[in-house]
Amino acid sequence: MDYGENIFQLSMQFPKDEMYNLSLQIRRAVDSIALNISEGSIGQTGPEQKRFAGLAIHSLAEVVTCLHKTSRRKYISDQDF
Repeated sequence: MDYGENIFQLSMQFPKDEMYNLSLQIRRAVDSIALNISEGSIGQTGPEQKRFAGLAIHSLAEVVTCLHKTSRRKYISDQDF
């Protein structure tokens, strides 16, 4: 949850022309991490829990890729990256 809020705050620094592109993409992906963990932890069978954990990992990979893109575009500092 904290990671998601940190990424959300970081995305507020992106240029306004990225609002409906990279900003929205990283926000949706980072929210999906916690949402999939939550959904997979409630009343699911072992295989279903693994499936939701896998979805969360895929979302995390998407966030990391977005962070690399924002760093390359100089939207965030090296320290924030």
